[in-house]
Amino acid sequence: MAAHHVPADLPDKLPHYIGGQFVDSVGGETFEVLDPVTNQPYTLAAAGQAADVDRAVAAARAAFVSGEWPGMQARARARILNRIADAVQAQDKRLAELETFDTGLPITQALGQAQRAAENFRFFADLVVAQSDEVYQVPGRQLNYVHRKPVGVAGLITPWNTPFMLESWKLAPALASGCTVVLKPAEFTPLSAGLWAGIFREAGLPDGVFNLVNGIGEQAGDALVRHPDVPLISFTGETTTGQLIYRNCADSLKAMSMELGGKSPAVVFADADLDAAIDSTLFGVFSLNGERCTAGSRILVQRPVYAEFCRRYAERAANIVVGDPHDPATEVGALVHPEHYAKVMHYVELGKSEGRLLAGGGRPAGLPTGNYVAPTVFADVPRTARIFQEEVFGPVVAISPFDTEQEALELANAVRYGLAAYVWTSDLTRAHTFAQSVQAGMVWLNSHNVRDLRTPFGGVKASGLGHEGGYRSLDFYTHQQAVHVTLGEVHTARFGASERTSA
Repeated sequence: MAAHHVPADLPDKLPHYIGGQFVDSVGGETFEVLDPVTNQPYTLAAAGQAADVDRAVAAARAAFVSGEWPGMQARARARILNRIADAVQAQDKRLAELETFDTGLPITQALGQAQRAAENFRFFADLVVAQSDEVYQVPGRQLNYVHRKPVGVAGLITPWNTPFMLESWKLAPALASGCTVVLKPAEFTPLSAGLWAGIFREAGLPDGVFNLVNGIGEQAGDALVRHPDVPLISFTGETTTGQLIYRNCADSLKAMSMELGGKSPAVVFADADLDAAIDSTLFGVFSLNGERCTAGSRILVQRPVYAEFCRRYAERAANIVVGDPHDPATEVGALVHPEHYAKVMHYVELGKSEGRLLAGGGRPAGLPTGNYVAPTVFADVPRTARIFQEEVFGPVVAISPFDTEQEALELANAVRYGLAAYVWTSDLTRAHTFAQSVQAGMVWLNSHNVRDLRTPFGGVKASGLGHEGGYRSLDFYTHQQAVHVTLGEVHTARFGASERTSA
């Protein structure tokens, strides 16, 4: 195995960024950040506490109440957002290098995520300028219109998988809407989040509009969720944490948008283009190391093609290149953290008693250290199996047979999650009918996960609350105030205008 690549100029520490300044925690608390290939600490990050969140929210609140950003014309905000996109695009290779080192994602895939981050800012720069508000007329009597205004300080809590891109997914619409923000990145992968400060400063974002607090979820994240001056929380992460945030937001009735876990089905009918379906379902679960919420980690295959599909799928999975994340030939890198590696390996061992192992099932040969898991394929998995029901969030897939369309639908809907679904068939009527019946927030027909930023992104059941994407993101980060203007003579019942007579 080649020597492990370590980026040059790694920071000695990762401070917070509050009110335009890099600062340590008030109490000096820190935590170690690990390299997932060696599992050795490479830097210390400031561990935010309630006092640090208070400082960040105060800075964001001051920038919202007294600063220029919320009242800035949409075109002026869009210019800054486009400069942010330019800055991200200009350093996409460096961003990818740091993201790969911090997360274990293959370098080619990390580069694609950096480029998507730039596109997110361009998209919302365009959208906020093109946005039009509704006007309703009662001819000759009344004009009613909707006035949008930013909600205030947005609390953004992001996950450790593709962190920089997913941070941009929240930062871009929040800033485009005129909100100020406090970002709490995932503690496993805080490295790239610190780059936002320099990018935003270079682009001309006023101080205090963006604030960053590193820290553990139970400390910094919880303080942000509970803070009385944070009126809305956008969270991406696993369902159990989402349930806790939901409870903690209830007392102050905060607005919430939560994209949570998934156990998405990929349904392959016998009339599907089998070559395309195999390509797509392999990519759908093994790209990004399987650490993706929309992974099609349950593959349901109609029985006439089941044996062929399993054979071909397992052969391809066994041929996937697992190795150092910085090697351009690598297709699956190292999982993000030893805690997560232990969780995934627990499910791999569990799956050996719940299904028929076709590929993988342990650590790849030649990689004795680091968080490496061979792409693992289980067949004949019953709906009662834990690897069928529970989110593994790693390079592990469960394949199950079905006979009828109704059985496929029952299997697809037989889990608590409902984020995404994928349907492969040449029958157009069946494709649309099945898509509209499956319990999923998003469905792709004869395709893997190809995102259109104009469409809603979110799930049903245990996969989330609310939707973001396109105008739905702007709806979340703004208040829509109805203003009613009378155009003619007002006709109102005149209570108390008549003379009273004494009895």
